[in-house]
Amino acid sequence: MLEISFRRVYTKFKLNFYKSIFSRFETREASLTAVETFCVEVIHALKAPTISEFANFVDISLPNATHKVQSLIKKKYVIKEQSTTDKRESILKVTDKFYKLYNVSDIYIGTVMGRIRERFSPEEITVLERVLKVMESELMPEIAIPTE
Repeated sequence: MLEISFRRVYTKFKLNFYKSIFSRFETREASLTAVETFCVEVIHALKAPTISEFANFVDISLPNATHKVQSLIKKKYVIKEQSTTDKRESILKVTDKFYKLYNVSDIYIGTVMGRIRERFSPEEITVLERVLKVMESELMPEIAIPTE
């Protein structure tokens, strides 16, 4: 039952994000393919990776990663900045254009969190927060992302 409940919650978050993305196709706001959307989300989650770090994380070749990044740069969702620690490397950063797209996900998370605060006691919320922190930090070691 736990697996089913978790899968349903995870699916609802994904579907809300996809619904928001697709609704932008109607108004021509969205200019990203599905794969590009996934790529820019990964770049955002990795918090300013190099192209090599991005390629390694998604397990694609460096030339393929470079092609995807160049497309995102051309569409103004990502910029490259010279690394302050190694002048030979560039780091990838998402732009305000990405945040406008990504904001729909944050808005929904805020909505759900507000509903949780209304529905559950502070003690129950503390337990939920502890469970989520343990899940992220200890139970999912395969996916290492920088902390907030």
